[in-house]
Amino acid sequence: MYRDIDFIKVGDTLTQLKMRVEERFEQNGLLKVCEELIEIAEETKPNLALISKPNYWLRGSVAAIISVGIIFIGYALNQFEFADTKATFAEVIQISESAVNDVILVSLAIFFLTSLETRMKRAKIVASLNELRAIAHIVDMHQLTKDPTELGESNRRTASSPKRYLNAYELKRYLDYCSEMLAIIGKIAALYAQNFPDATIISSVNEIESLTSGISRKAWQKIMILQQSKVTE
Repeated sequence: MYRDIDFIKVGDTLTQLKMRVEERFEQNGLLKVCEELIEIAEETKPNLALISKPNYWLRGSVAAIISVGIIFIGYALNQFEFADTKATFAEVIQISESAVNDVILVSLAIFFLTSLETRMKRAKIVASLNELRAIAHIVDMHQLTKDPTELGESNRRTASSPKRYLNAYELKRYLDYCSEMLAIIGKIAALYAQNFPDATIISSVNEIESLTSGISRKAWQKIMILQQSKVTE
């Protein structure tokens, strides 16, 4: 029961987070990021169904192509006439080399065809993971200028300084929401590895989880600064 990530529970958590962000930061760009993440999560469900379901049409086509190829090779071998004369050593080497090359080419062709479905699914997942990686960086951009050390330092700002409109409590909640959003991004990515345990996908998911964890640590460092500075609400 608790050995797999539940997509429905992840979606419910994300929807709840979106409501919390909307209630506190209705006009903030973080809400739009959360809404975009919900759209990505909604696209994840059909993607998971697609990669989990065998593509019988593609498999049938591959099987037909391989079968036709084997029949053609068998026919060609059947038409080959062997001479009664003894072949020289050089001729044996030449024939053997040609046969080995043909076997290698045929093996590569079969491997290419049989792995086509896996490669197509992998490409689909990689594109989705790249979207998650991008939105993680966008969350990082939103928390980038949220500096707790700048609270109450309005007299030191320049014309180009970012606007600081959050008080200490709001800033803490903002950073906390960023951290939660990053955690959910990691869980959505993990769903792909769970449903498609491919080495390339697992490596990409681990990279995303490392990325989100690193950004989340930066947000929590700022939260710790707020707590240690004992800034009043």
